[in-house]
Amino acid sequence: MSLDPRKMRFYSGGHKGAEAAFGQNAEAYGIREINFVYPGQAVERQRGLTVLRPEALKKGAISMEIVSMRMGRTFSREAEIRKVLQTIFHMVNMGHQVFSVGWIQPDGTVKGGTGWAVELGKWFNRPLSVYDLDRNRWFAWKEGTWEVDQPVIEHPTFTGTGTRNIGVAGKKAIADLFAHTFKRGGDL
Repeated sequence: MSLDPRKMRFYSGGHKGAEAAFGQNAEAYGIREINFVYPGQAVERQRGLTVLRPEALKKGAISMEIVSMRMGRTFSREAEIRKVLQTIFHMVNMGHQVFSVGWIQPDGTVKGGTGWAVELGKWFNRPLSVYDLDRNRWFAWKEGTWEVDQPVIEHPTFTGTGTRNIGVAGKKAIADLFAHTFKRGGDL
């Protein structure tokens, strides 16, 4: 299936690091970018900024107990993290395929807040790929386990998220994902 970038939608949060790199690549390929934020949240990417008001944020509300259970950890700044998790819900809910850059933990979760996007991707049964920064390779979630993979963007709506500290390898992995998908030379 050949995708027309002009008819695609990329969903993210517009933050420094992985989300900014995904957004820069989406923009370079002519893909519409939508960045969900809550009122007052500072972000790096201003393109496609969509401020979620309290009513919209409530649609992404979930018990912090469930979040802690799914991710195998607790969160000390619950009020602050709740809004972040609610915006992540909107990103994953809108994008049919989920890409993330971070660190896959031994328990199969992904480190940090990025891990919630990954857990939602699993929960919503989305095609899910994570570039693991320790192993410098992509993995896909298939039948309850992470398998080495070389993903391509296969859906007209997709989500990109990840750590703020992606480094050169993470940026290259994102650029190569877009280049491989659209058969163009990498490194934008």
